[in-house]
Amino acid sequence: MKTTPPPGSPCVHTSLAELVAMQWLRGTPGLTGRQPPSSLLAGRHASRLRGRGLIFEDLREYRPGDDIRRIDWRATARTGRTHTRVYAEERERPVLLVVDQRLGMFFGSEAQMKSVTAAETAAAIAWQVLAGGDRIGATVFGDRLISDIRPQRSRKAVMQVLKALAESNAALGVDRDIEPAPQQLDRVLAQVAARATHDWLIVLISDFQGIGPQTREHVARLARHNDVVAVLVWDRSALAIPAIPHAILGDGRRQADFDLARPATRNALHGLLDRRSRFLERLRSELAVPCLSIDTGGDVAGQLARALGQAA
Repeated sequence: MKTTPPPGSPCVHTSLAELVAMQWLRGTPGLTGRQPPSSLLAGRHASRLRGRGLIFEDLREYRPGDDIRRIDWRATARTGRTHTRVYAEERERPVLLVVDQRLGMFFGSEAQMKSVTAAETAAAIAWQVLAGGDRIGATVFGDRLISDIRPQRSRKAVMQVLKALAESNAALGVDRDIEPAPQQLDRVLAQVAARATHDWLIVLISDFQGIGPQTREHVARLARHNDVVAVLVWDRSALAIPAIPHAILGDGRRQADFDLARPATRNALHGLLDRRSRFLERLRSELAVPCLSIDTGGDVAGQLARALGQAA
């Protein structure tokens, strides 16, 4: 395993200037425009905002507040349930980035930390969303603090998002007084689900540590009336756990000596990784949530462009 670079290195912490520079990188992905047939998002509602307009898009079941003039009586008679017509509307949609900056993200064995990778991923998407004319906002969460930026269509909104990312990222460190909070993921998802009513695009960027029985329910609630994309940030050391007899592992407050060569220990660690993989697979298969994978090897914009170009 590669050694961790000294504190202050760009791959350990990012900065506002580095996140601003993401706007100039080529290969930045598109999430809100029309997708090519081979794209992971092809055919999804993420391609266009759904609202009242002039271009018919789809039929869906009637929801309180819908315009009764849009009710499709033929579909209603055929199905026995009230259906309404949905039309494209020429206005921007809200895009919300939910970005994990907890202590567990402060790890990396390759080019950079998972926390830096997540911040750069969010920055690349934010600039693309602004260029596409949509509203951009964010919920950036650590183990203690949560920063909320309301979606707006302006460069100022993007800068607010990037500032929150840089500040949360700079606060991470093994020498900081941080108590890990694995339950924070569920807490944040519940808050986002209460805010995002319908027709939002919500991008979850995390390593998905701390998933529990309620996590899927929160995502299901979000996906019911919104488009959701999950971005898994991971480190390649998870594929080949080193067989170190005396590995000192810590969370910034406590340390423990683990025998990573012991079969029982390795099986337990692989079990945690398998649980995370099964969770993401359920999101993909049961909720039709696209799941992207970005590792800590660098070139985040390029990885995103390649991930979005995959058909599966």
